[in-house]
Amino acid sequence: MALLVKLLCARRTLEIGTFTGYSALTVALALPAEGRVLACDISDEFTRIGRPFWRLAEVEHKIELVLAPATQTLDARLAAGEAGAYDFAFIDADKASYDAYFERCVKLVRSGGLIALDNTLWSGAVARPAKDADTAALQALNAKLHHDERIDLALLTVGDGLTLARKR
Repeated sequence: MALLVKLLCARRTLEIGTFTGYSALTVALALPAEGRVLACDISDEFTRIGRPFWRLAEVEHKIELVLAPATQTLDARLAAGEAGAYDFAFIDADKASYDAYFERCVKLVRSGGLIALDNTLWSGAVARPAKDADTAALQALNAKLHHDERIDLALLTVGDGLTLARKR
């Protein structure tokens, strides 16, 4: 992700699903001095694990952590006129809400910006009939993105699948 952020010359980034803060740290380290990460999560317990490492790496000032449902946070940013204001978004949260997060991120990310979605292969489950809501949600999203004229698309078979969607 650090390389992607650098290739984009990103300054403003979004993270949906911060968990213990590793990806926020990675992105913050790759950003220029004035760069910022808007990190969205609902868990104080898990995000508290990463915050001391943000301080140690001296990037805490670059990360704005908002503890609230991500759709609310993203809707507030859209309402504040921030459409097209972000260069990069990383989505790695509850799979059933990926489509809702993607739709908001495609509005918030600038033309030429990148949206990365983690776990889109879902241990190969997306290639079989869905047995749970998360798999079904990822299958539907993968199919939707394949035909989405707003983006250029690549599904990388790295880890558990990483989808890269470049906004046209």
